[in-house]
Amino acid sequence: MMAGAMTLAFAASAPASAEVTVGVILSLTGPAASLGQPAENTVKLWPKEIGGEPARVIIMNDGSDPTEAGRLASKLISEEKVDVLVGSSITPPSIAIMEVAGRNKTPLVSLGGGNAIIEPQEGSRTWAFKIPAPEALSVQRVIKDMKDRNIKRVGVIAVTTGYGEGFLKAFQEQAKEAGIEIPVTARIGAQDISATTQALQVMAAKPDAVYIFSFGTPGATPQLELVKRGYEGTIYQTHGVANADYLRIGGKAVEGTRLAVAPVLVAEQLPEDHPTKKAGVEYVTKYENEYGDGSRSLFGSTAWTAYSMLNAAIPVAMESAKPGTPEFRQALRDALENMEEVVSPEGVFNMSSENHNGLDERGQVMVSVENGKWKLEQ
Repeated sequence: MMAGAMTLAFAASAPASAEVTVGVILSLTGPAASLGQPAENTVKLWPKEIGGEPARVIIMNDGSDPTEAGRLASKLISEEKVDVLVGSSITPPSIAIMEVAGRNKTPLVSLGGGNAIIEPQEGSRTWAFKIPAPEALSVQRVIKDMKDRNIKRVGVIAVTTGYGEGFLKAFQEQAKEAGIEIPVTARIGAQDISATTQALQVMAAKPDAVYIFSFGTPGATPQLELVKRGYEGTIYQTHGVANADYLRIGGKAVEGTRLAVAPVLVAEQLPEDHPTKKAGVEYVTKYENEYGDGSRSLFGSTAWTAYSMLNAAIPVAMESAKPGTPEFRQALRDALENMEEVVSPEGVFNMSSENHNGLDERGQVMVSVENGKWKLEQ
C-alpha cells in the first residue's frame, strides 16, 4: 500500500501556469528501501527552482512493488497533471512506470538500473530515460579488472529480476570474448532471506571469483553466506549495493569486495582532471552535511542527477511550450533526448534517439571496500 505522498511546495506563490510539476516515485519500503530512502533524502535537497522555473515536487512510495508503481504513475498523471515522472528505485517498478508514462506521453527519468527500462527504443520506452550505467558498460570495467588480476573462472549469483538477468546476459557475452569461464550460475529471489543453497552450489565449482548481480540489502545475503562458509576468492558486486547499508550489514565479510560504480562514490579520491569531480564533491558535501559523514549512496546521487538533467532540459522545453500542457511534455522529452555533455555526479550524459542512457566510460570507476570504506582503485 502507498505510504502517503509528500509534496515539496517549491515557490508556492508562483502562478500555477508557470509551475513545473514533478512526480517522484521511490521504493521507500520493501526490499529496495535502502535504495529509495537516500533518493528521497536527495530530492528534499533539490533547489526550489528547476531550470529557472518554480517546481512542485510530489514524492510517493511504491513499496518496491511494480503494481503499486504503475498505479501511482497513473494517479500522478491523471490527478496531479505532472509534467515529468522520476523513479522508481529499481528495475521492475521502473518498467511498470515506463509503460504508464509512455501510454500517456509523459517523460520518465528512471533511477532503476536495468536496460529493459529503455531498450528497445520503441513504443513506451521512447518516453523513458535511465540514469545508472548500462550493464554492458559496468561489466566491461569489471572484466578489465578480472583480466588484470588473472581471474579465469567466475561463478555467478544473480537475482531473479530484470536487473539480475540484464547483468547476467552482459557478463555472459563479454566473458566469452575475454576468455573467462563461467562454471556455475545460481539464481536467488529478491525476497529470499537465505543463500545457503546458492553459496554451496557456487563453491562446489571452485571459481577464482564470484560475481553477484543483486541490489540493496538482499545483495549482501549471498556474500555473507559465501564468507561464512570459507570462500576465499575475490567477490565482485554491482552498483546495486553501493550504499552505507551494505557496508554496515556486511561488516568484515565485505572487506576486499570489488565493484564498478559511478565516480561520485569516491568523489574526493578522483584525479583533479576527472570531469565529474567538482559535481561529485559538491553533491557529497551537501548530502553528508545534512545526513552525516559516510551516508553517501549512489542511489542518492542518481536523484541529484535527475535534477541535473531536468535543470538542463526544462529551459529548452520552455522555449516552445508552457508546463501543464501536452506540448510541454513532448518538448521536455525531446530536450532530454538531445542533451549533450550534461555533467553530474554520476558521469557525463550525451543522449540520442538510439541511446536514452547516454553514459560513457567516464561514468564508471573501479572501487573496493577497505576498512569499511570505499576506496578508488587506480
